[in-house]
Amino acid sequence: MKYTSILSCLLPFIFLLLTGSPARAQLLQPGFDKSEYLELMKISARSTNSPAYYDTFPAPLEFTQVYKSPTMGLDNYWDLWSNGKGKAVISIRGTTTNAVSWLANVYAAMVPAKGELQLEDDFRFNYSLADNPRAAVHVGWLVSTAYLARDIIPKIDSAVKSGTSDFIIVGHSQGGAIAYLLTSYLYGLQRQSAIPSNIRFKTYCSAAPKPGNLYYAYDYEAMTFGGWAFNVVNAADWVPESPISIQTLQDFNNTNPFADKKALVKKQKFPNNLVLKHVYNQLNNPSRRAGRRYQKYLGKMASGFVKKQIPGYQPPAYINSNNYVRTGHMIALAADADYYQRFPDSKENIFAHHLHNAYMYLAAKLP
Repeated sequence: MKYTSILSCLLPFIFLLLTGSPARAQLLQPGFDKSEYLELMKISARSTNSPAYYDTFPAPLEFTQVYKSPTMGLDNYWDLWSNGKGKAVISIRGTTTNAVSWLANVYAAMVPAKGELQLEDDFRFNYSLADNPRAAVHVGWLVSTAYLARDIIPKIDSAVKSGTSDFIIVGHSQGGAIAYLLTSYLYGLQRQSAIPSNIRFKTYCSAAPKPGNLYYAYDYEAMTFGGWAFNVVNAADWVPESPISIQTLQDFNNTNPFADKKALVKKQKFPNNLVLKHVYNQLNNPSRRAGRRYQKYLGKMASGFVKKQIPGYQPPAYINSNNYVRTGHMIALAADADYYQRFPDSKENIFAHHLHNAYMYLAAKLP
């Protein structure tokens, strides 16, 4: 009887060791999950904070909203959802009809993926989004990320203390672009031991524009390798094709056939050297001029409007590049004939293929 009693006491502990605790049973799993994505789209629709919009979508089944943020930064907003079993969703709002929200998109110069932003007199945002010194990101969405992160980090800390260890980050449209940068920022904090290393993040960027250059994309994809981040794109949607990308010969890796063009030209005999130099300039100069105009209007000029919205903001030095690329493991939603019957192309409605309903319709058709 004595040994039987001891064994009966130990059995629950043995079971937990073999199978994991009830909370651990709710751990996030890597890989794209269609049902998970559709649940997140129901949450994301509600993060618009517009009942007239989100009431047309089914309510989430697994998660309940536990926090709504104030509006901050460049008309940015996020909310927190929980399943009460150790898993939470950080949902970031996309572009609104407010002109300030569009300013975050238009302010499209690139800045280093590691550095500091001076946003207000008492608000400096130190960030490390990538290790590659050539990595660069969209400055407007970085400003938005800074404000959101300041509010999100304390909520993560509180949730962790309450037993939550798994967080899904989701954003649609501009929210997806910010979700990229927020994910990188959180991983950076983990590398610095600023937040617990045992927190697991999984990210779904939906209908997101391109967040940075190729070197940022490399770092992001390595950071989230193994099925921990996805870029969900409707093939008919124009937003993931933006911002406008301009690649110059200076955007290549250091070892490339154009690195020492002067020596290459010098090796050629007359008149081949003149022809080669002319062809090189004809190919290189237009993209360089376009890049300078891009910096002028979507960098310096746009920053003036940002300063009116955020008086303490000090524009950082921009990277002389606009080589925006698509980022993350892509889940392509194929727009077939049935889709176009339901969501036809439209000159009047430029977002016909961009909103949650189009994405959810195509995602539901995935195997």
